[in-house]
Amino acid sequence: MRSEEIEVRTGSVEVVYDLGAECDRFLRSASAEDGLLNVWVPHATAGLAIIETGAGSDDDLLAALRELLPKDDRWQHRHGSRGHGRDHVLPAIVPPYATIPVLGGEMALGTWQSVCLVDTNVDNPVRRVRLSFLPG
Repeated sequence: MRSEEIEVRTGSVEVVYDLGAECDRFLRSASAEDGLLNVWVPHATAGLAIIETGAGSDDDLLAALRELLPKDDRWQHRHGSRGHGRDHVLPAIVPPYATIPVLGGEMALGTWQSVCLVDTNVDNPVRRVRLSFLPG
């Protein structure tokens, strides 16, 4: 198994950040052939999604999360910016992990699929993401 942690700067806005380039670079550096790529976000307020990006789906996901998890004062968890408690519920809906098949050194994703970090926590602009390759 090969593993590496990367840093992603998400800034001070909610974001769906495409990790594809980082995953591809990691697989090349791992000399990956066939196996599994595990992507893990060690944060209590972020998750990972396999989703189409660039055609509006990423914005649609953030809009759906705003409706499902409003940024208001209903949350028990109250430190940080207003409504921050909802960020702590996010990983129950958008999990902090994803496992992607790797064939011939490349992620076996569908045509429009991307591996994305979903970060609604505007209080934490820097995220860590752990990439691990498990040979098949």
